[in-house]
Amino acid sequence: MKKFFWRRAAVAAVAVPMLALTACSSQGGRAPEANNAAGGGQVATTDRMKIALITHAPAGDTFWDTVRKGAEEAAAKDNVELLYTNDPEAGRQSQLIQQAIDQKVDGIAVTLATPDALRSVLKKATDAGIPVVSVNAGESVSKELGAFTHFGSNEELAGQAVGEKLAAQGVKHPICVIQVQGHVGLEARCAGVKAKVPGTEILYVNGADMTAVESTATAKLQASKDADVIIGLGAPITLTLLKSVATAKSSAKVASFDLNRELTQKIVDGSVMFTVDQQPWLQGYGAVDALWQNKRGGFRLGGGLPVLTGPAIVDESNAADVLKFAEQGIR
Repeated sequence: MKKFFWRRAAVAAVAVPMLALTACSSQGGRAPEANNAAGGGQVATTDRMKIALITHAPAGDTFWDTVRKGAEEAAAKDNVELLYTNDPEAGRQSQLIQQAIDQKVDGIAVTLATPDALRSVLKKATDAGIPVVSVNAGESVSKELGAFTHFGSNEELAGQAVGEKLAAQGVKHPICVIQVQGHVGLEARCAGVKAKVPGTEILYVNGADMTAVESTATAKLQASKDADVIIGLGAPITLTLLKSVATAKSSAKVASFDLNRELTQKIVDGSVMFTVDQQPWLQGYGAVDALWQNKRGGFRLGGGLPVLTGPAIVDESNAADVLKFAEQGIR
């Protein structure tokens, strides 16, 4: 099936603070016809609308800071009051969606890491006439759960991209580390790697406890002398795996999914082979902007199909350039 790639976002860089369950900005009514001081653009003159962005983000994961920054920038441009909340526990994420429905928001952007747990509450949202888009996780079930489009990377395709790159380098026994068992996107990533490198082994760790991640991975590397690569599925996990490799005195190399500034620097330094970036800033920006476009003109970006923000390989050939953007907080 053909996919749509969302390529570009208009820039209106405004620093707008947000608090959970509170708006990015208290300004109401119609936006002024004034230049945006940071980006040089103009704030939309459409009526003020309210959008909820609800994610499964755990505390301290810098990936979600980038998603949020993209959403903030789109909200500033589109005259949107943005409500951001997050909880990694599926039941509590469902409660946050219900709160957004009760607040009569004009649109909901939501991650679908545990889609079955959110099915009934999302039906309540669509039954109430609230348009929904999904972000980051749940591409395969997005439409089924009522979202009119999805912003993210095809996770199995991303996994296959990693597998192909590793296979081309002669890798035979990678260890793919999943930090949240049952997370559909993470499972799909490792499945994609395994499709290209059949010797791939899955290791489950508790991503909420980095000390436990390090000790579990260290023990696995000490027991698996033939492991030639260990793969983290998020920047904080990968950075912890570097410690495990050192402690275990393993010869395994390190590869990754996603990135932050520190991980990008590790690629520049040669400590990490490469990562597959799903460009989270675009996910946050695209989701908010799509809901605004839907309200202002009935537009449905993507034509009913997912809007892909990745995968994009970052390795020694382009990491230095990407680092410049990571330092700005947009990669």
